[in-house]
Amino acid sequence: MPETTEPRRQIVNFILYKLDPAWRLLPEEQKQRDREELCRVITSWSHPGRMLILPYSTVGLRADSDIMLWRICYQLEDLQQMSTEISQTGLGKYLHTSHSFLSMTKRSTYVLEHVHEGQVDSRGTLVPGKYKYIFVYPFIKTREWYLLNLPTRQGMMNEHITVGHKYPSVKLNTTYSFGLDDQDFVVAFESDHPEDFVDLVMELRETDASKYTVRDTPIFTCVLKTVTGMIETLG
Repeated sequence: MPETTEPRRQIVNFILYKLDPAWRLLPEEQKQRDREELCRVITSWSHPGRMLILPYSTVGLRADSDIMLWRICYQLEDLQQMSTEISQTGLGKYLHTSHSFLSMTKRSTYVLEHVHEGQVDSRGTLVPGKYKYIFVYPFIKTREWYLLNLPTRQGMMNEHITVGHKYPSVKLNTTYSFGLDDQDFVVAFESDHPEDFVDLVMELRETDASKYTVRDTPIFTCVLKTVTGMIETLG
């Protein structure tokens, strides 16, 4: 039989920045140079096969962050180097990292067959960026959950999956943080319809698997932009 090859697993990072409002007091000419410099740095890292970058704004939606970069790559060092270059820009000197969540893709333990079009496939490859909004949060389950036998967990997850299928307008991206970061998972829901996401989350609260949740906050509601558009929301 031919050997099956697993795709290269992706490293995933959701990094959120808060702007020091002192930057808005600078002369407009300086601010424009800073905007253009930051835009060049971010876009210079966006190369197929190296790093996929999706820019979002949280201005007016969160008090503790203004912009978010969803970064997908294959080397931790690339995340470090890009962050270093951002911090060295004129605007970067006014950006504070308020949150950063690190995770990886992985074949799902529970979703074995059916996958929605455009969803994280069963092999764990992300296909992001087709929706206006994203809702991101870290997720931790109880240790008791992991001590349950697999058929029991699968049964509860089947209920969870059935609820999700009722909302095809909401796309789930699940990534895994075990050993890399404080949470177990980072979940990111993409949708053009925030009202559908609200209804989905309300219904998921009523499933049996919800009893085994330790924490699923903070939650970030973010609006997809171009790189230039994201930077312009800073003022």
